[in-house]
Amino acid sequence: MNNPILSLIASRLLIAVVTLIIVSFAVFFATTMLPGDTASILLGQAATPEAVEGLRKAMHLDQPAFLRFVYWMIGLLSGDLGTSYANDMPIADLIGGRFANSMKLAGITALFAVPIALTLGTTAAMMRGSLYDRAVTVLTIGVISVPEFMIATSAVLFFAVYLQWLPAISLTNEAKTFTDMLRVYAMPVITLTFGVSAQMIRMTRAAVIETLNTPYAEMALLKGASRSRIVLKHALPNALGPIVNAVALSLSYLLGGVIIVETIFNYPGIAKLMVDAVATRDLPLVQTCAMVFCVGYLILITLADIVAILSNPRLR
Repeated sequence: MNNPILSLIASRLLIAVVTLIIVSFAVFFATTMLPGDTASILLGQAATPEAVEGLRKAMHLDQPAFLRFVYWMIGLLSGDLGTSYANDMPIADLIGGRFANSMKLAGITALFAVPIALTLGTTAAMMRGSLYDRAVTVLTIGVISVPEFMIATSAVLFFAVYLQWLPAISLTNEAKTFTDMLRVYAMPVITLTFGVSAQMIRMTRAAVIETLNTPYAEMALLKGASRSRIVLKHALPNALGPIVNAVALSLSYLLGGVIIVETIFNYPGIAKLMVDAVATRDLPLVQTCAMVFCVGYLILITLADIVAILSNPRLR
């Protein structure tokens, strides 16, 4: 591995670290500016001013915001995520099982969405201008145009209310058999797959078409190579960088889409935990959940950039 590649990878990693610091600063101060006093909300309307003031001191809310930010960052770097205001439990214990549930949902979605999107995007590029290509393009644009909450609500109305095939809420603790697991995860996975696949199909199609227009692909076609051989042998390896970027960007969309899906289907994931924490002004929990999403997004984008650098033939 030569020096230009190493320097590019090092610069990407440095950018990711700097971005994470900036994001942590933004997350902390954005949550502290939420309307309402945290101590007053936790104690309720019947709380006396003395009790509110005592709770503010106990939670260190009387200290300057920048000082609290420094303490919070030191805790994050040392592995201490803090204690939840509303539950009086370590945040690490609260998000442990919820994080596993969210990763399970994201993993199952990716398992279906990535192969479907890559297959449709690649075949649409191979048959560019055909009826099949136009149908895939219209379908993807249509799915992109529909908000995710609309897809989720429509799925509930159709599969849970009218047909009564699937449960309206996803209670993973009640899934004992494989059939129960299918019923619990069906609607959340379908909803997320629609949103993730549409963008991935369009970006994959564009990347393969751009590679097919290169001189070496046209030369292979003139030599009599079949369309499928040109795509599999020449186009896909050279379009790996853009395709990986497309996959990473689409999967990062899960981090935002999962908030809507977990809320609508009452799925016990980390996004639902963050929504509940916002309602109770549980600032440490909100901040930790937001940082989990930010770290996940940065990891996906950074890995995609590194793969794009390694797969670029001009840098070898």
